[in-house]
Amino acid sequence: MSPVLESEEHKALRAAVSALGKRYGRDYIATINTEGRHPDELWAEAAKLGYLGVNLPEEYDGGGGGIAELSIVLEELGAAGCPLLMMIVSPAICGTVIARFGTDAQRRTWLPALANGTRLMAFGITEPDAGSNSHRITTTARRDETGDWLLTGRKVFISGVDRADAVLIVGRTEDARTGTLKPCLFIVPTDTPGFAYRPIDMELRAAEKQFELTFDDIRLPADALVGDENAGLLQLFAGLNPERIMTAAFAIGMARYALAKAVEYARDRTVWSRPIGAHQAIAHPLAQSHIELELARLMMQKAAHLYDIGDDAAAGESANMAKYAAGEACVKAVDQAVHTLGGNGLTAEFGLASLITAARVSRIAPVSREMILNYVSHQTLGLPKSY
Repeated sequence: MSPVLESEEHKALRAAVSALGKRYGRDYIATINTEGRHPDELWAEAAKLGYLGVNLPEEYDGGGGGIAELSIVLEELGAAGCPLLMMIVSPAICGTVIARFGTDAQRRTWLPALANGTRLMAFGITEPDAGSNSHRITTTARRDETGDWLLTGRKVFISGVDRADAVLIVGRTEDARTGTLKPCLFIVPTDTPGFAYRPIDMELRAAEKQFELTFDDIRLPADALVGDENAGLLQLFAGLNPERIMTAAFAIGMARYALAKAVEYARDRTVWSRPIGAHQAIAHPLAQSHIELELARLMMQKAAHLYDIGDDAAAGESANMAKYAAGEACVKAVDQAVHTLGGNGLTAEFGLASLITAARVSRIAPVSREMILNYVSHQTLGLPKSY
C-alpha cells in the first residue's frame, strides 16, 4: 500500500474512530479536567472496540496492525477534541518495545492487558541533567549476587505514572568487558518498594499529569530486563520512532479540531453584512494551515509506513520530520484559530484557549524542534556537528 493513499480499511477505521470521538468530544475532556478525573470511560470504550491495541500482535489479543493504524486512532480522537495522550506511551512505545523485544513471559503478561486497557504502562527516559542528550543518562542498573537488578536513578516529566501499573525505564548497565555504560530497558512495577514519584506542577491543564521519579537501589528480578542486554540502543529507538509518529498524530488531531472551530466561526460570524470568512485576511491563513496540516499528515503516513515495514533507519528520519512538521503546523493552526475568533477564542465556551499551551507541547516534547533540525542537518544533509 502506498503511504500516501489510504486503504479502504484505513478509511473505515478513521470513520469509526471519528464517530466514537464525536460522542465524547471536547466537552467531555473539559469536564474531566475541571473535576480532576481521567478519561476512563473513553479509554475503556476505545479498548473494547479494539482501538488501543490495534498495533499489537493478534496472538496477544491485539489488532495485528501497526503504527499506521494506531496513529489514525489518535489523530481522529484529537480531531474530535478528545485525544488520549497515554496512547503515545502505553501501546505505542511500551507495547511496541515489548512486542518486538520482550520475552514470551513479558509479552503474555503485558500485551493482552495493554490491548484491552486493563493495564497501563508509562515510559521513563528524561532526566533533569541529561535533557535531550540520552548519552548522559545516569540511571544505572547493576546485578547483585542473587542475579537480581538494583536500579538507581531519577526521571522527570514522566506522564501518567499515577495511573500506570509499571514504567518502562531506560537505564544503563556496565559492560563487563569494557567498563563502559550501555543503554537498557527495565519493566518497573509502580508498587516496587523504594519506587517513588511526585507530581510536577504544570501550567498545562490536562488529565494526564507529569511526574518526577526517584529510586535508589530498588530491587528488580532478573526478568525485569527487556530483551537483550547488548541490544539496548536498538530497542530504545524501536520505541522512540513510534513516539515521534504518534506525537505527530496528536498534534495533527489537535490542529484539525482548532481549525474546524475557526472555519465554522468564520463561515457563520457576520460583520458588515457578510461572513468574516469572505475576507482574505481571515480565509487565507486558515487555508494555509489546512495545507500545512495535510503536508504534515503525509510525512506522518510515510514514517508510519516505513516503520511498519521494518525500515528503522528510514523511519527514524521520517518520524523526526513528521514530528517537526506537525508541531509547527499545530502551533500555527491553534494560534490562527484563536485569532479568528477574537475575544471568543479566549472563552471557555469555544474551548480553544487551553490549546495554546497544549500546542506548544508538540514543539517541545518528546524532542525539541532544534534537536530535530540537528538530526536532519547531521544525518540527512551530512553537515558537521556543533557539539
